[in-house]
Amino acid sequence: MSSNIDKTFRGIAIIESGTKYATEAGFSAIKNGVKTRRDAEPLVKGDKPKWLRAKMPSGKGHAAVRRIVKEHRLSTVCEESMCPNIGECWNAGTATIMVMGSVCTRACRFCAVDTGNPKGWLDAEEPANTGRAVKLMGLEYVVITSVDRDDLADGGATHYAACVRAIKAENPATAVEALTPDFNGVMEHVEIVVDSGLDVFAQNVETVRRLTHPVRDPRAGYEQTIDVLRHAKDYRPEVLTKTSLMLGLGERDNEIMRTMDDLRDANVDILTLGQYLRPTPNHLALDRYVTPDEFDLYRREGLDKGFLEVVAGPLVRSSYRAEQVLQKNNVGLAV
Repeated sequence: MSSNIDKTFRGIAIIESGTKYATEAGFSAIKNGVKTRRDAEPLVKGDKPKWLRAKMPSGKGHAAVRRIVKEHRLSTVCEESMCPNIGECWNAGTATIMVMGSVCTRACRFCAVDTGNPKGWLDAEEPANTGRAVKLMGLEYVVITSVDRDDLADGGATHYAACVRAIKAENPATAVEALTPDFNGVMEHVEIVVDSGLDVFAQNVETVRRLTHPVRDPRAGYEQTIDVLRHAKDYRPEVLTKTSLMLGLGERDNEIMRTMDDLRDANVDILTLGQYLRPTPNHLALDRYVTPDEFDLYRREGLDKGFLEVVAGPLVRSSYRAEQVLQKNNVGLAV
């Protein structure tokens, strides 16, 4: 990977350690004597912890990526989801591109993306524009994600696959990760995307089973996401599969461990864990801030369960250190 990609993730995730809290009795898997909080304790007090403070986006790199995205009529999840790492990533010349528009047909209560009905609209030039934009940005690893498009017969799978193929045609050496919708669990549509030449297939489970509703839209589902990930891996075993969990929504330690077990049972390769941050007062309330030490413990538990990599930290998002995972590196967390 190029030094440009390496710079993308430097200094983003764990800034410094926090206090260690007392553990719940049922969480016997935590090792080395480091403790987590008691589930009954409220930990949301006052301002955000200092480990969650991110720099305001600015700089020449940020401006250049923004210009390329605008000129090619692209949307980025960096902007639409209010990602706290946008300044770091864009100044390093990388972005996660969001295809199929910026209006989602679902209304998950954690998400800042606009909800509505695109009524079948798609930009026919988007695949070609995406391929050219990736070339201009000089990316060796790119993440393509999208809104849900339940208004389309195939959930947008054909268009999604066309974007991946266009990137590969313009940039044969570029690795592509596709963070996709669940396509309503229609496996033929999942296969269209998996057959596109991608390197990593991702679909986010988002939260533990108990909190799936109301966290996610009623059309989404815990089992549905896991079934999609399982099928993608069974269909093309050489493709890496990946998912993400937000923490701080009220989940319990034993539920996190159970979710990891369910994902490993589906042969999911990569897991990311990050802090849920409430986008607006109209979104789900925050239950707690998870400390850097707790994230490190969850990561170690996941590795012990057999994930190829678990990337965990307060500012970690789905695409964090994606290129190093593909190289089978032991990612760890930036300081």
